Amino acid sequence: MKAREATEMGKRISALVEARRPRQAYTLLAPVLAQRTRFPLLGRIGASVGAGQLEAVNPFLARVAAAGTEGGWVVIGSALGQQLRRDAEGAFGRCRGFIVASDIWYGADILGERVPGPALETDFDRAISVLSPWREDANRWVRRAVGVSVHYWAKRSRGSKECASRAEAVLTFVEPMFEEWNMDAVKGIGWGLKTLGRYFPDLVTDWLMQQVVRERRRHRALMLRKAVTYLSEEQRARVTGETT
Repeated sequence: MKAREATEMGKRISALVEARRPRQAYTLLAPVLAQRTRFPLLGRIGASVGAGQLEAVNPFLARVAAAGTEGGWVVIGSALGQQLRRDAEGAFGRCRGFIVASDIWYGADILGERVPGPALETDFDRAISVLSPWREDANRWVRRAVGVSVHYWAKRSRGSKECASRAEAVLTFVEPMFEEWNMDAVKGIGWGLKTLGRYFPDLVTDWLMQQVVRERRRHRALMLRKAVTYLSEEQRARVTGETT
């Protein structure tokens, strides 16, 4: 499948969804999900579907989720991303529900990079507010998705000076999660810290010094290993006390 074909497929599926013909819409989508279709192409399909009316689209997304396919989470995440401007809190809530339903790491990662991640980029303050309860959610995949969304934001910021103050805000936001103990969640949060460290190494070094050296906060070794990945040898030594 090529990009033009994916766009046309998305339009056809969206038209069926809007016509309240979800069974026919899924019949059209199912073979695409059964193949190893590239994520960008699935994203095109999902974006077309997500532009439709919420009352028609959301039941269809639930139908896609019920099948539990990896590509289905891409379609769902891309569709929900289209809903952020119209219904941010609703899109977040549905995203959380689908993360729980996926019950697997790639579901959390796919959805985190397509809903809360982009929301941090386009409507930072609102996204931080809505995302806040996810930090202590009972579900480990939801907590993992917080780290994934931080990774997405940091990657998109590319370390620009204009984003430095927000990077500080993000570090403050994830501070309660530094003591996360579940390894599935730790991997996601550590991923976010790793990418922040790539683009804002000085800020992350100072932040880690506060967590590890001054406050001596309990943490998983993996969390720290990921967080210092892109730091210089001198910065790592300041945080870990290790020298080469």
